[in-house]
Amino acid sequence: MTVTAIPVTDHIGLEITGLSGYQLADRRVADDLRAALDRYGVVIYRDAHIDDDALVALSRLLGEVVVAPFGGEKSHPEVSAITRDPAKSVLAAYREGTFFWHIDGATDAIPQLATLLTALEVATDGGGTEFANTFAAYVALSDAERAELETLRVVHSFAHAQSLANPDPTDRERAAWAKVPTRVHPLVWTRKNGRKSLLIGATAAQVVGMSADESRALLDRLLEWSTQSRFALRHQWRPGDLVVWDNTGMLHRAQHYEVSSRRLMHRTTLVGEEAVA
Repeated sequence: MTVTAIPVTDHIGLEITGLSGYQLADRRVADDLRAALDRYGVVIYRDAHIDDDALVALSRLLGEVVVAPFGGEKSHPEVSAITRDPAKSVLAAYREGTFFWHIDGATDAIPQLATLLTALEVATDGGGTEFANTFAAYVALSDAERAELETLRVVHSFAHAQSLANPDPTDRERAAWAKVPTRVHPLVWTRKNGRKSLLIGATAAQVVGMSADESRALLDRLLEWSTQSRFALRHQWRPGDLVVWDNTGMLHRAQHYEVSSRRLMHRTTLVGEEAVA
């Protein structure tokens, strides 16, 4: 099969067909993928049908792979099952939080570099994944607004993100959330190569030095700006699809699907390589 690569939009997404299985666990494919992530943010391999062996092998070619602290597959501890079915994942109860725009690892000093997600089973209703490019969103702001935002810092909180999905938690749930420390990051993340993006999303709880109302208004406005259609894409899954995204600059969220849905994904995650600055 011929390999084709077609940009999805001007600002985000590259869709590739013609590669599948262990063809993806290749040094040249991994190098091309790293370059495509820098350019497009999200890379979609249609009908990849990649198994866990090949998924882990490709992930290791891309960088250091996170070993899941909870819920990793027995034969592949780097692989996490993404599902709302508690029989298939000990973390199923937390998946409602993925329905809100977020960046993984935003409460860490070094957020996770990238995520690889492949569809084993898809939802019959909902369950798509949306992405938004905060590099492009930042560049499109006015010079004055960019200069103002670069002076601000934001408190990121796992508890705040979870409260969006569960606004009336039990004491036990609050205690579990509190075990994840908060983190203060610059609102604008400046990379060593000079690229800049907005570090926002569900974990963004409070702008340092602002009132609660002023802070919330700014963060909500920036989220709405960054997720408008020109910076975003929506991926409708087919069984076998593999999607890889630059977690440091792409917001993402799952479209709602029911607890009873058969939707099942396998995920690997790459260790972050650059602290927020």
